[in-house]
Amino acid sequence: MSRLDTSLDYGRSYNGVVNVDKVVLASPRGFCAGVEKAIKALDWMTKIFEPPIYCYHEIVHNQFVVEHFEGLGVVFIDAIDEAPMGAPIMLSAHGSPPLVVEAARSMGGVVIDAVCPLVTKVHHELKVRSGKGYTVLYVGHEGHEEAVGTMAVAPESVHLIQSRADIDSLRGDPGPKALLSQTTLSFDEWADLRDYALEVFPDIWMPNRSDLCFATTNRQAAVRGIAGDADAFIVIGSANSSNTVALTKVATNSRVPTVLRINSAAELPDSLEGLIAVTAGASAPESIVREVVNALGARNGVETRSATLEEEYFPPPPELRELIRTLTALLNATFQAPVDQPDPSTDDRSFTAAMVLEEAL
Repeated sequence: MSRLDTSLDYGRSYNGVVNVDKVVLASPRGFCAGVEKAIKALDWMTKIFEPPIYCYHEIVHNQFVVEHFEGLGVVFIDAIDEAPMGAPIMLSAHGSPPLVVEAARSMGGVVIDAVCPLVTKVHHELKVRSGKGYTVLYVGHEGHEEAVGTMAVAPESVHLIQSRADIDSLRGDPGPKALLSQTTLSFDEWADLRDYALEVFPDIWMPNRSDLCFATTNRQAAVRGIAGDADAFIVIGSANSSNTVALTKVATNSRVPTVLRINSAAELPDSLEGLIAVTAGASAPESIVREVVNALGARNGVETRSATLEEEYFPPPPELRELIRTLTALLNATFQAPVDQPDPSTDDRSFTAAMVLEEAL
């Protein structure tokens, strides 16, 4: 599906980019349902609690989003004991090791876990398979928060797989095998290791549905759909965003002459020309896409090409829903009159993460 996009102001160029003929936007792009959930949940915390509020790891891997919340008094930490006792704590969308979750809840303050449900699914699969005696091959990136959190569910049963050599090293290992994956990998990277694992271990167990996130695969499909026409491909997102890096790999593997990952329009070179394709990682705000497209100043406008329509929605964390209901009940009892306090379980769809970030523009 292709359409001329008139929803944004594309009439100006402020970065010296003057030779761009046309911009083609990939769709879907940008925020996924898990990122939407996490950003809105942390925004609720900034409204409920006085700063500082502590968040274990970056809420999502995006420089702009992190800086926005730092400006609201959120402190991002790499160890739970960096937060004082009783402080409100949020756990990031990437999923946290069980011991970290337990430590956070022992601190005596409110803890909201913003983990993506698709990551929770992989945690559950690992726990079940390890409990049944499987050796689990986990395809992921060493040191990535999602991989660290997932493997901590059953560290004695799981092996990190980043290459065919890692699979070969387990050839003599006894017992049944299972294959799980980090949700944000590129499809090509995952598929190669999946196929090789099946070759080495023909009876290896795999979930009926791939662990790869639907948003990850959808965004990669959208890149493939427009890469063939592009003289250059711009991928918007942070360097530590695994799904953003995966998008750059997909564009590169599609033989686009120039592939650039950027954080913002300020990083655009002034040498771009011809047809420029643009996408954004699952944690990159649409406002940055708008800035980039405006900076490109395409002479012949902007076209959006859609690979699929995403309508998935993840509700707020249950701890947050319960917290707001409790606070509303206390206010009602105190003032002996109904308090006009929105219920996130019913009103959450009425605003988006993009709206949350608008005040930072």
